[in-house]
Amino acid sequence: AAAQAPAPRAASHSSASGSSRSDGQRRRSGPDAAQDAQLRSVDLGLIIKLLKGSGSKDLEKEQLKTLKKVVKHFENGLPLKDVAQISEILNLCAEKMNEQEAFTEPLCELIKLFGLPFQKKKSSDEVNYSHEVSQSIAQLGYLMTVPSSQVKIQICKCVVSFYNMEPPGKLLPGYQPASANYKIQMAEEGGLAETLFLSLALVENQLSEKLWVLKALQHLSISGINCRLMMNAQAASRLCLYLNGADPSGQLMFRSSDILWNLLENTSKEEVVNQLSSLECVQTLQEVFVDLLIHGFRQCDRQLRNDLLVIATLLAENPAAPMIESGFAELLIVLATFGEVKLPKPLVKGFKLTCSDEDFEMKKLLFNVIGVLSKDPSAVQLSLFFFVWTLVLLSENHVMPALLYYVKPNQKPGFPDWSAAQYEELQLHAITVLASVASVLVDKYLSCQANALLLVFLEWCMGQDPFFGQGNSFHGTGGRGNKLAQIRYSLRVLRFVVSLYDDAVNINLCDQGAISQLLDILKYAANKSKEKEDAILLEIQADILFILSVLCENDLRRKELFSCEGIGILIPFVRMDPKKLYSGLGHSCLLFSALDCLRSCVIGCCIAEDSFLEKKGIFLLLDLLALKEKKLCNIILGILVEFCGNPKTTLHVSTWRGKRDQTAANLLIQLWRQEELDLGVRRDQYGSIVDIKRPIATSFQKQQKVIPLPANCPSFAVLEISESIRAKIYSLFCKLGFENLPGLSAKDHVTLAIIQHYLDFKIGEAWSEICAEIKEEFRPITSDEKALKIISKETEDTAERVLALQTEFLESQHHHEIQEQEKLYKEIQSIHIQRESKIKSWENFLARTSSYEALKQAKSLQKKSIQDARSKVKINDRPDHSTDIKDLHTTV
Repeated sequence: AAAQAPAPRAASHSSASGSSRSDGQRRRSGPDAAQDAQLRSVDLGLIIKLLKGSGSKDLEKEQLKTLKKVVKHFENGLPLKDVAQISEILNLCAEKMNEQEAFTEPLCELIKLFGLPFQKKKSSDEVNYSHEVSQSIAQLGYLMTVPSSQVKIQICKCVVSFYNMEPPGKLLPGYQPASANYKIQMAEEGGLAETLFLSLALVENQLSEKLWVLKALQHLSISGINCRLMMNAQAASRLCLYLNGADPSGQLMFRSSDILWNLLENTSKEEVVNQLSSLECVQTLQEVFVDLLIHGFRQCDRQLRNDLLVIATLLAENPAAPMIESGFAELLIVLATFGEVKLPKPLVKGFKLTCSDEDFEMKKLLFNVIGVLSKDPSAVQLSLFFFVWTLVLLSENHVMPALLYYVKPNQKPGFPDWSAAQYEELQLHAITVLASVASVLVDKYLSCQANALLLVFLEWCMGQDPFFGQGNSFHGTGGRGNKLAQIRYSLRVLRFVVSLYDDAVNINLCDQGAISQLLDILKYAANKSKEKEDAILLEIQADILFILSVLCENDLRRKELFSCEGIGILIPFVRMDPKKLYSGLGHSCLLFSALDCLRSCVIGCCIAEDSFLEKKGIFLLLDLLALKEKKLCNIILGILVEFCGNPKTTLHVSTWRGKRDQTAANLLIQLWRQEELDLGVRRDQYGSIVDIKRPIATSFQKQQKVIPLPANCPSFAVLEISESIRAKIYSLFCKLGFENLPGLSAKDHVTLAIIQHYLDFKIGEAWSEICAEIKEEFRPITSDEKALKIISKETEDTAERVLALQTEFLESQHHHEIQEQEKLYKEIQSIHIQRESKIKSWENFLARTSSYEALKQAKSLQKKSIQDARSKVKINDRPDHSTDIKDLHTTV
């Protein structure tokens, strides 16, 4: 009402205001000019002095008359420069009202002025007067202490009007309206929200005023700043207690819950939950929730019920919240299983579940509560008491059978009669929650034959049933027109339970033919991926590979069973296109799962290993290793080391050739050099040893100080073995040998010399740590000290021998390079000689064809050469052969 009051005046003066804005110098009409003159005559300083006086009734009448004049003066809005003085007048008026009720009406009228648009003369006024304006608006909150319902309600109406601001009907001459959000910003700066919230304590027993205050806080709470101010006053816990306050209209509950939601959205969720985690708040939430559950027939009641259920879910995530002590947790669990388990439950007597959207939403929220309550205690730091009692509640209220109710082929459901899309959404949600519940209720999981139900359900998913998923929900993503969503979440349940490494679960699963069935599903998903790859299909394949890894690990019979079909299915995963690893769909996770499956399901079984080798699996692993992906290298090298237990593996590794005819030995040496570069191991430009005392120490090891450790605690030198790939590369070379390796350069041999003595150097590192620890604690006896020196000297001698060998390799290479250069030089020299001879022959030929004297000389030389070539011995009856050709007229 206060915000709308100026509207008629705005309409009546629209033409005048437009004229003023268009031509400020135009002469105004007589009445307007008189009014402006009257407005200019108001002196706020004199009015403040007048209000400070007291005593006579005439003075009081004059004060009231003056206040009316002020209200009339600013009926179209307050100039920013006058806000501070108006606020002072407001305070003086409030003081007067404590003595004379006649000031109530003027006080309310003055408060209305703050609901009108503020006006500024300069653009900088908003900044220049920001402090005065913010303090004046904050003062409105303090005026809530005035013992008048009319004043309190007017203050709340004024605050509400900040968020429903209308343009001013008429502007003061030379003024323009302040920014639309200016008042809201000033309210934030002045801390009005906190003051107004604290004023709720003054209206505890006054329902109308309380509702108005809550309405104002609703508007203020859309700002994060105001929400944080309210949280300083413990707003969450106090608002929670208002939820079940006496109010026939129900507004108290709705407004309080709305502010609670704003606090959750605009401030720290953890802080709000902590304030709500008292027993009194939890019990209040429970009472209101039950009341809405039983008696809430309107749609808004059911929506509010669901809102409170979300808040209860957040409380369930907080171990400090007394959800179990209050009985709220048990109530929610009983409600979640209502309809699936037909047992008498007094807690929900009289409750009926309908097919409305709100009840459907509540059903999903209740499933979500079960998922929250069944979280792993180590993951959320639950207390042992809380966790044990949660398990008791979940077990006693038959949560496992209720969730398994949905693990069956989709058909027309019983009660309630959900639609096909709704039932599918509940089914997927229930199976999702089953994954977390099964991991904490293993005994119940086995007693309910959950493994059998899941495998039968998966068999139905793989069948030719005409059912097609709707794919409408979050859990149904990618499942439209198929059963991929059902397969995905069923496999997730199996993944959760097998990851517990519980023998009873795994044996039960394998006894029902899980391995062969999972291989069939894996083959199906792999074929589907060839048509169109998506994240869900990749997740399904990765989950199956993980489940098979756990089932087959350390069990020879299961590995043999896997090898019948599994090797052929596994090979394409190892042959994956490297470019797909960066697609973002999950190919990298799938590849890691495949490598894990290879290690667990193949290695250790001769039949499986031989089958993998026959399919050129080692070549594929080395191709992956050649990518030099840091995360892949460690895993692949570990697999290769384990595979080398098979005598046939070494030949495959030696036979492999990569790009540019690269050998496995050269690849391993390159990986070693890159690893040492990453670890900061000191080497010279040729890869030779630099530090004789610590030849393979990393930069991290050198930075560590001497820390005495117990005997059962590994030192840094020992820990480094498991963290880097150098130990695995050394192990592979121990299988391949260190001599007669093809495809190695002199630099490779330099690095190979270090690899060959890796174990000697690592032992030396361990002894150096022992020496340092001993000297840190006490002085060893003479014989021990001598022994330690000998051990240290042995390490240095080994390093010197390796360095000498490296130098020999480099010198030999240098000598070989010089020989190659000389050979090349001789070849070049020979070519030049031949070229010069050819040129000289050509020049002689030209001379003979162009000079008769040169031709005669050449002929003479030819004859002499012929004569010299003849035998000097006289032979009788020898025929005389002429060397001349008769009638020859050419010089060629």
